[in-house]
Amino acid sequence: MSVLWGILGLGFLVFFHELGHYIAARICGVTVEAFSIGMGPVLFHKENGGTDYRISLIPLGGYCSMKGEKDFQDAIESKSSCINGAPDSFYGVHPLKRLAIAFAGPFANVLFSFLALTVVACVGYSYYSAGTKVSMADEVFEGTVSPAHIAGMQSGDEIISIDGKKTEDFSQIYEIVGSSPDKVLRIEVNRNGTTLFFDVKSELDKTSGGGKIGIVSDPDSVVKREYPPRNIFKAFAEGFSRTADILILTVKSVSTLFKGVDVTNAVSGPVRITTILGDGIKEGFSAGFREGLASTFELLSLISISLFLTNLLPVPVLDGGLILFAFIEWVSGKKLHPKFLYYIQFVGLVIVGSLVVFALAGDIFYFTGGSK
Repeated sequence: MSVLWGILGLGFLVFFHELGHYIAARICGVTVEAFSIGMGPVLFHKENGGTDYRISLIPLGGYCSMKGEKDFQDAIESKSSCINGAPDSFYGVHPLKRLAIAFAGPFANVLFSFLALTVVACVGYSYYSAGTKVSMADEVFEGTVSPAHIAGMQSGDEIISIDGKKTEDFSQIYEIVGSSPDKVLRIEVNRNGTTLFFDVKSELDKTSGGGKIGIVSDPDSVVKREYPPRNIFKAFAEGFSRTADILILTVKSVSTLFKGVDVTNAVSGPVRITTILGDGIKEGFSAGFREGLASTFELLSLISISLFLTNLLPVPVLDGGLILFAFIEWVSGKKLHPKFLYYIQFVGLVIVGSLVVFALAGDIFYFTGGSK
């Protein structure tokens, strides 16, 4: 059941992405020949305004089919020096309009994250979390090095703040440390009523790609956190700031992939993402409706931002590639040769296909324990 929830969640994000392309295409005067909710065989369809609206069998996202998408193939077959399309086709509109249509899909993913986190802020929720009292990892796990212990921290210390940021539970500690690999952190702790400060040099966790200081949560330290509902104005502000935080954190996480981390563990493929999402949705709703809604929307927001960044990569066949080609055509004032586009898109297919295979292999190693 968890996998089904995960599939539906990912499918919704893909649908929202395609909806962005659809709206932008209509605004830019490009005819959308078909717009489908779901993939595969069509269960129901209705034509309106030149668009065939469909509901398809497989609930995996959807698709937006625009007029003129086959003009590229026709130009190759006719050995034309450029792609000539009708005024209401994808290749027939101005390059800037094509750029806007391509960018609208990834932008829809950012917009979803903002709206989802705004809803979470409006609804509010409560949850139990590990507290701020910590134990030294080298005292819990044999053969483990603890930078925090080396710096003078001890098991039983309660972390009050890190680099001036107040900490109220262990998840906040994990988030701050995780986003700060290879950095000296100023940690304020409470030790038996005495406030102490320690400068701890974090290490790069080659499994996750984040930072670590060799601490674990104290099993006896549990706190109940209340996240009260915000009014609409504060909710909008929080939705915006949290979306920006996730975007920045994701970019930082991607940058750590070039620092020698174990990519098979740090990068999640579609199988692992679906499983994590499904488990999160199931566990969240088991604690209550508000908790389930918050858990679902927060997980979807994280994945949605990742989709935004992935699709903006300047790789042919991705939205980023279309954006790059449209920009070059706009700046140069010349249409790109169909053969050039054909060969560069073939390279893009190879790159994307290799990444998919690599991610799936990483998922297999992860679930079989091959990467441990």
